[in-house]
Amino acid sequence: MELKVNGLSKAFGNLNVLNQVNLSLHSGRIYCLMGPSGSGKTTFFQILLGLEQADSGTLEGLHGIRTSAVFQEDRLCEAFSPVDNITMVLPGRSSRIRQWAHEELLRLLPEESLTRPVSTLSGGMKRRVAIVRAVAVPSDMVLMDEPFTGLDEDTKRNVIQYVKEKSVNKLVMISTHQEEDAALLHGTLIKL
Repeated sequence: MELKVNGLSKAFGNLNVLNQVNLSLHSGRIYCLMGPSGSGKTTFFQILLGLEQADSGTLEGLHGIRTSAVFQEDRLCEAFSPVDNITMVLPGRSSRIRQWAHEELLRLLPEESLTRPVSTLSGGMKRRVAIVRAVAVPSDMVLMDEPFTGLDEDTKRNVIQYVKEKSVNKLVMISTHQEEDAALLHGTLIKL
């Protein structure tokens, strides 16, 4: 899969947040969007997701692409358990799928947290549930907007390894403020 971004621009009033962005992105790669707050990283993701319209420019290769996302806010079902938050986005409802979700979550969360309502989890634990959900969904492209916020260094390294392992054939874009995150991801750096 190749996604071509041609001359993409977006302004909010007099504030230009994206100005003639040109990119060629390919599946099987991780791209790290970097830039200061307000540089358009979230807006760029919202345009790719169809939640925002660009003022000008084109996107080629996006039609028919299945996309999953981790937003800056976790967007989890707070009353549901982490396992339920994963299984609700997967095709089928078998006990085998529930077991698979349980095992995937165990890689990033303590077992005692898997049956509790998400509302009782810490911010970092919620981030990990959102990340597992995003990579579990059958998709071609994964967008993650500052997914490592609230994670300590060891947990972040574990989560990064998990993301790399689970997204081998996908086009992955991750926004971050940390160059060390890009290095750990072995990602291609894109400055916005």
